[in-house]
Amino acid sequence: MSKLDKQQIANIFEEIALLLEIQGENPFKVRAYRNAARTLLNLDENLVKVIREGRLTDLEGIGKDLAEKIEQLANTGFLEKYEELKKATPPGLLVLLQVHGLGPKKVKLLHDKVGIQSLESLKEACEKNKIATLKGFGEKTQQNILDALAHRSAYQTRHLWWDAMAIASPILEKLRTLKGVKRAEIAGSLRRKLETIGDLDLLAASSNPAPVMEWFTSQPFVVQILAKGDTKSSVLLIHNIQVDLRIVPGQQFDFALNYFTGSKEHNIKLRQNALTKGWTLSEWGMASETGVPGPFDKWKKRVTEEDLYKALGFDFIPPELREDKGELEAAAKKRLPTLVEEENIRGTFHVHTTASDGHNTLEEMAEAAQKFDWEYLGISDHSKASFQANGLTEERLLSQIDQIQKLNQSKKYKLHIFSGLECDILPNGTLDCSDDTLKRLDFVIVSVHSSFNLKEAAMTKRLIRAIEHPSTTMVGHVTGRLLLQREAYEVNLPKIIDACIANGKIIELNAHPKRLDMDWRLWHTAAEKGLMCSINPDAHSIHELKYVRAGINIARKGWLEKKSILNTLPLNEVAKRLKRN
Repeated sequence: MSKLDKQQIANIFEEIALLLEIQGENPFKVRAYRNAARTLLNLDENLVKVIREGRLTDLEGIGKDLAEKIEQLANTGFLEKYEELKKATPPGLLVLLQVHGLGPKKVKLLHDKVGIQSLESLKEACEKNKIATLKGFGEKTQQNILDALAHRSAYQTRHLWWDAMAIASPILEKLRTLKGVKRAEIAGSLRRKLETIGDLDLLAASSNPAPVMEWFTSQPFVVQILAKGDTKSSVLLIHNIQVDLRIVPGQQFDFALNYFTGSKEHNIKLRQNALTKGWTLSEWGMASETGVPGPFDKWKKRVTEEDLYKALGFDFIPPELREDKGELEAAAKKRLPTLVEEENIRGTFHVHTTASDGHNTLEEMAEAAQKFDWEYLGISDHSKASFQANGLTEERLLSQIDQIQKLNQSKKYKLHIFSGLECDILPNGTLDCSDDTLKRLDFVIVSVHSSFNLKEAAMTKRLIRAIEHPSTTMVGHVTGRLLLQREAYEVNLPKIIDACIANGKIIELNAHPKRLDMDWRLWHTAAEKGLMCSINPDAHSIHELKYVRAGINIARKGWLEKKSILNTLPLNEVAKRLKRN
């Protein structure tokens, strides 16, 4: 057995809490494991050192029994209680918890009353109308479960952009080093930086494709060869994701890259434009259709994507915009936006610490943020209503404000730390913090973390009331969606956007790869109307600060320029904006 660290032990304690809850165990015991997990995550010291010095029981919420279990897991990686619980719980019940809307109590009820212990039996029971009659469920809940199961099935064929990029990048890097490969690039929806992708598309230029294809199909990450040819092969990876590799001659590479990057609709319009000039455009090149000389017939140099768009009368269109959302029309009139770049970001907001549910301390987050050469960092731990996230009481929040103030005064870090709060919007639209305390903060992010099932009108009213609060700075993850996991709640986004503009409030672009919320399809019009954006990572660890990159992707897809993004402003201007707000 291997030794476990505090994160792994905390994860096991969280799972034990779930297993106990499913079995109907005493809620105090369930809470004890959850509290212990939170204490471990918040522990600033080395766990091994604490164990060695016999100080586990000095930690909040950890008595002798839990201390013994922590020590056993840390030293051996094994806990008999945990193994017994897993054996006593049908494995399918934990899978049921992945269905949106089903918590441990409902899963237990479904198992006890209907005998459900798998996704398949759950679907069958819903289709036979067995769930609607259960106390606490009803027809609407039954339909919601069916919808959630349908979404889950669809989700399994998609992958988050962030995860897909992590898979594709090392393959691309190795591909570029192979003998005979002149160029290699990522194409498809991954290059367009769509929030989720289906298959991965790779493109290489080589005059000798056979050994390249042999290398590609024989790698250890391949679990199945779906097709193998001289110029195209498809494989299935261990991550259950399909990768297609196409190899073309060097002179055709940019034509193929353009063709396999753009959306279907973008490519159709591009080809139609070529036809009006008497040319045919394909992945192989551009040729004369009616005897009219092609624009590249006598070119000696390599044809780039920029050359291709220019020949057709367009400014170069960045890959992120190739979605047929007006980009060709704008490019023809030289009205494409100057898209925001990663180096334009001067700081960020919506960052959590160990004070709530983050994995790193305030100082650790500040030190990590400084490595990005940012000028400022906005700390915003959860408010008290988010008890599941160890939300801050007002007393703890005021203490953190003082801590941040002292840290700024110490000049320990070059960047400035803004004190903030991710404040829960309660179901009636009021904020989960007193006005006096909110006024002490530099900024306030208001977010929905509960009661997702309100009707559209009620949810819209709830958000607008929070937006109209004088202390509100910005709205966090405005639709509550979790990509490939949970659909957005019902809300009238045009009204929310208008309310923010009217009240001088910001909507964040939540850059967490699972959120990317507000959706990129809405930002172009919203920014034209005057809405300000803040690209926030919703970071819960130092490693998640880099999620800002995913937010940049979505901002670019949404046609956003620096002028519409709060955190492209320098520190002094941001400070003025926050103070005015």
